[in-house]
Order: sequence, then C-alpha cells, then structure tokens
Amino acid sequence: MVFHLKMIKENSSTKLNKNWRLSHKFSENVLDATKKFEKLITDKKEIDGLPATALGLAAQTAVSKGHENATAENGPWMITLDAPSFISVVLHARNRALREEVYRAYITRASSGDLDNTPIINQILKLLLEKAKLLNYNNYAEVSMATKMATVDKAEELLEKLRSASWDAAVQDVEELKSYSKSQGASEADSLSHWDISFWSERLRESKYDINEEELRPYFSFSKVMDGLFNLAKILFGIDIEPADGLAPVWNKDVRFYCVKDSSGSPIAYFYFDPYSRPSEKREGAWMDEVVSRSRVLSRNGTTARLPVAHMVCNQTPPVGDKPSLMTFREVETVFHEFGHALQHMLTKQDEGLVAGIRGVEWDAVELPSQFMENWCYHRDTLMSIAKHYQTGESLPEEVYLKLLAARTFHAGSLSLYQIRFACLDLELHTKYIPHGSESVYDVDQRVSRITQVIPPLPEDRFLSGFNHIFAGGYAAGYYSYKWAEVLSADAFSAFEDAVLEDSKAVKEIGHKFRETVLALGGGKAPLEVFVEFRGREPSAEALLRHNGLLPVTACT
Repeated sequence: MVFHLKMIKENSSTKLNKNWRLSHKFSENVLDATKKFEKLITDKKEIDGLPATALGLAAQTAVSKGHENATAENGPWMITLDAPSFISVVLHARNRALREEVYRAYITRASSGDLDNTPIINQILKLLLEKAKLLNYNNYAEVSMATKMATVDKAEELLEKLRSASWDAAVQDVEELKSYSKSQGASEADSLSHWDISFWSERLRESKYDINEEELRPYFSFSKVMDGLFNLAKILFGIDIEPADGLAPVWNKDVRFYCVKDSSGSPIAYFYFDPYSRPSEKREGAWMDEVVSRSRVLSRNGTTARLPVAHMVCNQTPPVGDKPSLMTFREVETVFHEFGHALQHMLTKQDEGLVAGIRGVEWDAVELPSQFMENWCYHRDTLMSIAKHYQTGESLPEEVYLKLLAARTFHAGSLSLYQIRFACLDLELHTKYIPHGSESVYDVDQRVSRITQVIPPLPEDRFLSGFNHIFAGGYAAGYYSYKWAEVLSADAFSAFEDAVLEDSKAVKEIGHKFRETVLALGGGKAPLEVFVEFRGREPSAEALLRHNGLLPVTACT
C-alpha cells in the first residue's frame, strides 16, 4: 500500500513537472508569435481613425525597430499584436482591411509552424487527465475544484444562470450594432464580422454617451491616478502609501517601489509597480504576484513577522515624448484591479506564510478584492479625485462622469457572454474532452460557442493556441472564477451601497470590516466563512446582475 501511494505520488509529480515545462513552452510560443507580427505602415490613410496616443506609440515602436526618423505625424508607424497596439486598431481604425488583418493574426497566434501550440495543448490536457485518474478523480476539473470554493456543478450552475440572463441582451446588442452601422452608411452593416464588432461598438458607445476613450486620456495621468488610488486605500483601510524609490533595486527605470504604513506610521508591507508596456521583454496583460509573503518563521529575528512584498505589473501606454503616461479608463480599472490583489497580499494578518495574503486563498475567491476595487472607479468622489486634466488641472466634467456611469452597462450582455464562452470552454476541456479523440480542441470551442456567442467564432479561429490563462497561467478548470468572483465582489460592494456611499463614517466602518476579514484572513479560513463573516450571509448574484443592468425589469402597475 505504501509502495502504491509512493508510485502515485511520483507519477503525479512527474506529470506536474512535464506540465510545467509544456506550459512554459506554450507561453514562450505565444510571446514569440506576438513579437513576430509587425506591420509597417507608411501611408497615413491606412491608419485613419487611430488616436494620437496610438500613432505616437506606433512611431515609437518603429523607431525601436530601426526606423530612426519615425514620428507620430509623418510615420512610418509599426503595428504589432501587443495589447495597446492591437486594441487601438480594432477599436479605432477606419480601415476595415487593417482591422481584419490584425484580428486574424491575433486569433491565430502560435497555431502554425515552429510556434504551433496545438500539440502542446493536447499534451497538457492529456497529462492533466492522467493525473486526475491517478488521484482517483473523474477529470481534472474535479482535481481543480477540490481546492476551490466552488464545485463543478455549482460553477456550471452559475455560468448557465448568467448565460441565460445575458443572451437576449446580447442578441439585442448585435441588432443595435447592425442598425447603427447601417445608419452610418457602413457597407458591412448586414454582415458584421468579428473585426467590426469592437469598432462599431466603440462608435455607438461614443454616440450614445458622447464618450471617447482617447479624449478622456488627458484626465487620467498616471501620477494623479496613483495618488487617488492611494488616498482611497487610506480612507477605506487606514493605511498610508509612500514612495520608497532607492530602498530596493529595480529591473527597469520605470519601476517604482512603495512602502505601506499603518495608522501609527510603521511599515507593514512594500510593493513594486511596473506600469508600462515593453513588448520586447514583457508578456501582455496585467498581473500581481508576491515577492515574499508575510511570515514569522522566516523573519530575521524570529519574533516580528517578515513583512510582505508584492509586485504589480501592467501594460498601459507609456509616456510619449514630453507627455506623461495618459491612461484610458480601462487602464485605470486595471490598476485598481491589480492593486486589490496587492492589498490582500500586503494587509494580511496571518503570520504563517503558507496561508498569508493570497497564499492558500481558493482560486475562485482570490479575485474578490481585485474586482471589488474596480467598483470604486465608478464612485463619484473617487473618480473625481483622480480625473484631473494633466495640463489645466480641470476636473472631469460632471456630465462626462454621468455618461461613464450610464455606459457601464453598455452591451453588458455581450461582455458577459464573452467571458462565459471562455469559462464554459475551459470547463468543457477539463471535464469531457478526450485528447486525440474525435473532436479537436477547436471543434470543442466551436460547439461551446454556438450557445455562448451570438456571432460564433470564425472556422479558422485558433484563439485557444494563445490562451495563456488556462494553459500557462494557472487558470486550468478555473476560468469560471472570474464570474464567480464578480458575484462575490459585487455583493461585497453592495454592503457599501446599502450603507450609503456618501456616509463617510459608515464607509470607514465597513472598510475596516472588509480589511479585517477579506484582506486580513488570507488562506487561514474558508472563503465562504470569510464572506459570511463580512457580509452576514452567503453571496448572491443579484448585485452583479443589477450592476450590469441584466435583472428583469418589473412593470409598474
């Protein structure tokens, strides 16, 4: 019996090591494939519609690639698949052919030639299934859920509830886009494709709410956003955050180092922040992770706990020329999101390193603080404290704030289904998919998308080959956790709404309670118990559906 258990452990460990190597190779292939695509444009007509910041970045990229005389005004301009460049093109480029070319390149990254991730995906899924069988589980999703807040059934139940609540709204979203694009004389109006959706959604959003993300950038300078974020943390959690540059070495001149102090002025944590996109050396996206966790055992003197250190990494638009980094509202939300993760790591009161901060927190609960913090981007006082024009100091106009608030639910059905597609696909691959069976992973994607996407993916869509989250980012059988945590975070924020957000005393009291439960207890207590301790009851999806405008409207009589 002992020998048998040892063999299981060794086999499982071997598969884990193989999986790690495969995941690492998967990530490398995505990065290399992303860097491989470069499109040099010399005719400004081809990039009509791109905002000034995107043109500046494209010219700056061209300079870095050897085109020394490139300028934002006269080019040449280098388009890449790095997030700021790709997103600018699909959102703003009037050149439909350019949008199509960039979109197709993006959804087929790492799916052919030496960088083809398809066989790696199958190997990863095969090893995970074998590991599950060795551990006497039916599939890898069950292994994953064994250390999570949800179960497979509960996750599927939630996703179906959200899918059904989102579907009709998403259908209406597409119809609205067709009607709007037709009113604008678009030849593609009757047959909108994937490279049209984001472009026309942005145009419709601008027309409905008169909000242009690019025109808002001057109100969101990096330094002002960070000042406002740190002030919010002081109000809610009673902490002070101060620059500590020079106290620790950094890996790039743009990286900042900060010290977190409690109300008495004593340091309780530190964190690095690497904010800007650097395509040649950083992968896309945004993330937070630990440098060291809080730990009494690993402290220098063995009495006071070692203080936690975090790092936050984003890929927002860097400073261009003499302008500071001017952020889109989406980039502001991203910084608030990652800071929420950092807060849970840094404000822990657990002295045992294995359950301190984000350690030991069930994967589907760990997004609660991050998504909770995003809600504050829509809180008037918070937003107005950071939205100051970088040149004039003028506050964001009140009517613009109200439009941002209204725009929050814009095409919420479509955005919900976008996430649900990936979450359902992830669970399907890790519960029912048979590697090297009759269906390919791309067949599974097509099948799942038929009930989760109003416009199914292209037959040649190979998005999975670049899906770092589940094949290289630790979200295998866990992508549903974004929606699961949205439910938790919306419900948690509703505690502040119930107390009236303008009541500063109540906000501080609830903020203290949030710190002492969600942020302080880490992995030392089951997340459902932690949530109930904070909220006084189990979580409900109602607040999320209400925030997204997806609750049925009851007619008045």
